[in-house]
Amino acid sequence: MKKIVYVILGCVSAGMGAIGAVFPMLPTFPFLMLAAYCFARSSQKLDTWFKNTKLYKDNLADFAEGKGMTRKTKCRIMLTVTLLMSIGFVMMGLKGIITGCIILGNVWIFHLVYFIFGVKTIPVMEEKDR
Repeated sequence: MKKIVYVILGCVSAGMGAIGAVFPMLPTFPFLMLAAYCFARSSQKLDTWFKNTKLYKDNLADFAEGKGMTRKTKCRIMLTVTLLMSIGFVMMGLKGIITGCIILGNVWIFHLVYFIFGVKTIPVMEEKDR
């Protein structure tokens, strides 16, 4: 039963990640991370298939191997999250929810600091070799 739940969740996450690769308002990276986790827990065959897809190789492979991310990928993630959080920030501001704005602002700052300083940026030469 657990494997079936992982397969379903992995397929949905991979689908959302694929949609996110096309539409910039939907984040790709977290959905692909969830899909990789679920497929690794569900079956070796699905895990191998997912890791051989272009979607995985372009967006997650380097990070999963501990190499880091390309500058382009990091910028895309930060821009998408900034756009989505700004919508929530504006909506909470219009409703007068100051505490929510402060919390969301802190989460956004942590997100930027993490991606700028916590995730290694793959140098340009390695980026071209891919």
